[in-house]
Amino acid sequence: MYKSKYISSATTTTIGTQPTGVLHNIVIGETSAGTITIADAKETIAVLKASIAEGTYNFDCSYSGYLTVTTAGASKLTINWM
Repeated sequence: MYKSKYISSATTTTIGTQPTGVLHNIVIGETSAGTITIADAKETIAVLKASIAEGTYNFDCSYSGYLTVTTAGASKLTINWM
């Protein structure tokens, strides 16, 4: 079962703090003028550009240590992971 976290402000959010996990997808509901950076303890997984279209972006990739999402603007998005 996936867990989810809604983000609606410019912030760094740490989720998925178990030793390993899977980033399933990111649902972008509204974008603002700022990038969205997804990273784990080892590396940057993805950087979504400021002008990314609203929609669902599937990753289905593993992460280790933790999963962070940094929003440079007040985009509205939901992260789904396990």
